[in-house]
Amino acid sequence: MTAKLNVTIDAWPNGGTIPDEYAFGNPAEEGHVTFGRNRNPNICWSEAPIETRSFVIICHDPDVPSKPDQVNKEGMVVPADLPRVNFFHWVLVDVPAHLREIVAGEVSNKVTSGGKPIGRTQHGVCGINNYTDWFAGDADMGGDYGGYDGPCPPWNDTINHHYHFTVYALDVPSLNLPDRFGGPEALAAMEGHVLAAGEWVGVYSLNPDLR
Repeated sequence: MTAKLNVTIDAWPNGGTIPDEYAFGNPAEEGHVTFGRNRNPNICWSEAPIETRSFVIICHDPDVPSKPDQVNKEGMVVPADLPRVNFFHWVLVDVPAHLREIVAGEVSNKVTSGGKPIGRTQHGVCGINNYTDWFAGDADMGGDYGGYDGPCPPWNDTINHHYHFTVYALDVPSLNLPDRFGGPEALAAMEGHVLAAGEWVGVYSLNPDLR
């Protein structure tokens, strides 16, 4: 059985509403949505097993519509019963074993057109998040999105979206992933190496009826 890490985000209660400053998109009177401050929250973790050699931090939203046909379309809503898929907002691997905190705004403090860099940082190795796919082909926004990019759920979705910030303690110092990787690749590489895990969940919506 996997041991439990104690993970804490001080910006909202576990299971509570994520403040707008940590979101990629905020509500707007015109056009429904505008860019948010897109700050990463302060995240802390403790009670790691003594054998821990590195950590992985992943934030994902499992409530993303599986079909884009009705997403953000005037006069339409995304029905609650539509099948949902994962959207990765933050994939950070090879986090040094001595680290126990990432400070708010330290890895993201704005929306960066074309995405923030991927690769090695002082906090570990950044993979791509799924804004890479969302903005693919967009002349202004397209690119590889590394690091943290916060919530921006469809403004016409009929359900709240849940954002799971999960920290994993691993028994290896590095996952030895290629230069470009995402959430699925990180999760696959972690199999058999997880000593402990813990999470903090936040809820966010851009639908005025749910806010």
